[in-house]
Amino acid sequence: MPKETEKALPKRSEPPPKSLWHSRDFLTFWSGETFSLFGAQITNLALPLTALMVYDATPQQMGLLSFLQLSPYLFLSLVFGVWVDRSRRKPLMLAANAIRMVLIASIPILAALDLLSVGGLLAIACLVGTCSVLFDVSWMSFVPSLVEDRRLYVEANQKLGVTQSTSDVAGPGVAGLVVGWLGPPTALVLDAVSYLASLISLLAIRTREPAPAPTRAERHLGRELKEGVSWVFGHHLLRPLALLAPFTNFSLTSVSTLFLLYGVREKGLSPQLIGLVYSVSSVGALLGALGSAAIIRRFPTGLIYGTALFGIYTGPLLLVVAGGPRPLMIATFILSLLISYFGSGLSNVVQLTLRQTLTPQSLMGRMNAAFRTLLFGGGALGGLCGGLLGGALGLRGGLVVLVLCSAAMVIPLLLSPIVRLRAMPEPGTETAVATP
Repeated sequence: MPKETEKALPKRSEPPPKSLWHSRDFLTFWSGETFSLFGAQITNLALPLTALMVYDATPQQMGLLSFLQLSPYLFLSLVFGVWVDRSRRKPLMLAANAIRMVLIASIPILAALDLLSVGGLLAIACLVGTCSVLFDVSWMSFVPSLVEDRRLYVEANQKLGVTQSTSDVAGPGVAGLVVGWLGPPTALVLDAVSYLASLISLLAIRTREPAPAPTRAERHLGRELKEGVSWVFGHHLLRPLALLAPFTNFSLTSVSTLFLLYGVREKGLSPQLIGLVYSVSSVGALLGALGSAAIIRRFPTGLIYGTALFGIYTGPLLLVVAGGPRPLMIATFILSLLISYFGSGLSNVVQLTLRQTLTPQSLMGRMNAAFRTLLFGGGALGGLCGGLLGGALGLRGGLVVLVLCSAAMVIPLLLSPIVRLRAMPEPGTETAVATP
C-alpha cells in the first residue's frame, strides 16, 4: 500500500476562481499571440523558400539557415533568462516583436531593390531567432502576472496550447496558399503585420507588471545563471522534468527528421501525401491541448504526464511496422504520429503549469530559459542524430534504432518521481507525492 512521503494538501475553502474568459488583459494578450503564431507559420515556409527559389541556395546553406534560426536558443536562453528576471517583461516583449517586425518586413523590400543576398538572409534569420528567444523567455514569465490566481494556470496554458496546436494544424496549409499567391518574399509582409498586431495587443494590456524584487547582493551574471540552474536541478519535481525534457524533444525531432526521408525515398510518398500525414497528425496536439484542463481535473497529475510521455516515446513504433496497401500504410503513419503529438500537446500544458506553479517570480525567467535550452538542445541533437543514423544504417535501419531508443525511455520515465505526483501542487504548500 503506498505511503505519503510528504504532507497531503489541505482542502481549500476559497470559492472557485472566475474563468479567464472574464480577464480582459489575458484575452488581449492571447489574441495578439494568436496573430503572431499564425504569422510565424508563413515565415517558417516563406523564409526557406525565399532562399531556395529566389537565391538558389545550396543544401549546405539551407542547413545553415535552419541552424541559425535555432542556435540562439542554445546559446542565449540562459543569459536572456537573467535579463528577464532583472526587468519587467512587457518592455522586453515589445522590443523583441518590434525588431522582428522590422527585420521580416525588410526582406521583401531589400529583395525588391536587389539589395539582399543569401548571406544577408542568413544574418536576418539569426537576428530573428535571437529576438524569438527573448520573446519566448519573456512571455512564459509574463503570463503569471496576468493570471492572479495560480489555480488558473492550467486554463491559461491550455488556451495558449490550443492556439499553438491550431496554428500547427492550419498554419502550414494557409501559409502554402499565401506563399503560392504572393510569392515567397512578398508573403513575409503578412508575418510583419502579425507582429504589429501583437505589439498593439501588448500596448493595450492595462495590468501593471510589478517591478522585480530588489536584491541586496550585487548583480552578477555568473551567479544569477547558477541560481537559475540550481533552482531547476535542485527542486525535487523540476529536476525530473528537466531531465526528461531534452530526451522528449530528441525523440520528436529525430523521428520526424528521418521519417520525412523514409516516407519519400523508401515508401514513395509524394510531398502532398507527406504534408497530409503531418497535417492530420497535428490534430493530435490540438486534441491534447483542448482536453488537458478536463483531464487534469479528473486524473492524478503524475499519471497524466506519464501517460502523455509514454505516447511520445512509444507512438513511433508503429512507423516501422506500417505496411500493406497504401491507404492502410498511410493511416498507420498518421496514427503513429497522432499518438506522439497528442502526448506532446497534453504534456506541454502539464509541465508548463508545474513549472510556473513551483517557481517564484524572481526566478521565472531563468527557469524558463533553462528549460528552453534543454528542449531546443535535445531537438537540435535529435535532428543531427537522425540524419547521421540514416546515412550510416540506411533510412529504415536508422529509423528502427531511433524508435527503439525512444521506446526505451519508458524505463526512466517509470522510475521518475514525477509520475507519482497525485495533484497539481498549490503555492506555499507541500507537494503530495506517493511512493511505493
